[in-house]
Amino acid sequence: MEKETVRIEGFSDAVFAIAVTLLVLDLHLPEEHLIKNGNDLFIFMKSQWPVFLAFILSFFSIFIMWVNHHKIFKQIYSRNSAIMFANGLILFLVSAVSYPTALLARYFNGEASSMVVAMYTGIFVLINFAYNLLWFLASRNKKLLRPGITDAAIKKIRNNYLYGFPIYLIALIFSFWIPAVSLMIILGLWIFWALSSGKIEMSINESE
Repeated sequence: MEKETVRIEGFSDAVFAIAVTLLVLDLHLPEEHLIKNGNDLFIFMKSQWPVFLAFILSFFSIFIMWVNHHKIFKQIYSRNSAIMFANGLILFLVSAVSYPTALLARYFNGEASSMVVAMYTGIFVLINFAYNLLWFLASRNKKLLRPGITDAAIKKIRNNYLYGFPIYLIALIFSFWIPAVSLMIILGLWIFWALSSGKIEMSINESE
C-alpha cells in the first residue's frame, strides 16, 4: 500500500519546528546598562529561572510530542477528512503552547502562579485528548493503517495515550493548590512519553 500521509507529515513537521522556535523568543538578554560585572549577570540569570524552566519544559514537551506524532504516522498509511482535522487540532494546540509558556515564565513567581500553571497544564490536557482522538479515528478503520499491523499493536498504542489523560487531569487539579507539584507531574509525563514511545515500538515489532 502506498503511503498517503507524506504531505500531512511534512506540514506537521514544519509546524512543530515553528512552535519550538517561538519558545526562544521568551529568552531575553539583560539591558546592557544593568550589567557591570559578572555578579550582576549572575543575579540576572538567577532571577530568570522561571523563564528557563518554562523553556525547558515546553521544548521537551513539544519535542516528545513530535516524536510520538512521527511514530503514530508510521502506523497510519491512508488519510481521510477526519484524520486531517484531528491532526490539525494537534497542530493548532502545539502552535499555541508558546503563549502559556510565556505566561508561566513571567508570572510563575507571583500571585498568579496557580492560574498560569493551570493554563499551561490545561493545554497539555487538550493536546493529549487530540492525540487520543487522532488514533481513535485512524484505528477504527484498519484499512487506514500500515498493512500487517496487529490488533494487539493497535491496542498498545491506544493504551499508551489513554494512560496519560487522567495524569494530565491530576496535574491540572494540583495546579490550583500546589503549582510546583503540577509542573513536576508534567516533567514526569514527558519522561514517561520518551521512554514508552521506544518500548511501544519495540513491542509492536516483536508482536509482528
